Amino acid sequence: MEHCQRYLLCWLLLLPVAVNASGNDAGMALLQKDCSGCHDLTGPAPTTIAGVWQRQGPDLFYAGNKYKPAWLKTWLQKPVRIRPAGMYYGRHIKEGADGDVIDSTTLKPHPRLNGEQAKAVTEALMSLRAGSHLINEGEYKPGKISMAMGELMFDKFRGCLACHEIEEGYGGLSGPEVYSAGNRLQEDFMISYMRDPQAWDPRIFMPNKHLKDRDLQKFVHFFRALAAENEQ
Repeated sequence: MEHCQRYLLCWLLLLPVAVNASGNDAGMALLQKDCSGCHDLTGPAPTTIAGVWQRQGPDLFYAGNKYKPAWLKTWLQKPVRIRPAGMYYGRHIKEGADGDVIDSTTLKPHPRLNGEQAKAVTEALMSLRAGSHLINEGEYKPGKISMAMGELMFDKFRGCLACHEIEEGYGGLSGPEVYSAGNRLQEDFMISYMRDPQAWDPRIFMPNKHLKDRDLQKFVHFFRALAAENEQ
């Protein structure tokens, strides 16, 4: 009897691990089957401009260090475009009366997942943690910044508005919009990425602005404030 009780206890202790492993395996299977054609799941990031141009979607081999799981699970069920002009701007624009405009006919919608699939894929993505050595866990210290000062930093002082939208329809189109970044991206990742974009992605077009630590914190304050404002 005592032997059976010990066996049952061991089985119960191992059960959550087995369930998690199974869920992770299911998510990985979905990623390999339906997502690997557009997303790099293994790395490393391309080291040539040609490699960057060939991207169909963002690299995911460091998704566990980049995205917030709650946002990811929700987005996979109801995806919206984060890069207004797609992964590579040059493929999805056409000449308009006032300059370049997005050619929406060249952009494909992202597939939707059901709740169970989204949960499994999110779990799998959060296990992909390349680049952990670039992140200082707990580096971001929550704080506040006025929206006026945040916009001055983003637009006037650093020129980020040329590539990124801070609200729908206002800002550049070649980079991802940032008004959801506070909900979408982990704060410590944002600091690390802005500190040295090329450490994460050697040929990425985003320039290294050589931001001071205090400015990195202020930018993340601003992104979080933008996200909160966008939810209202």
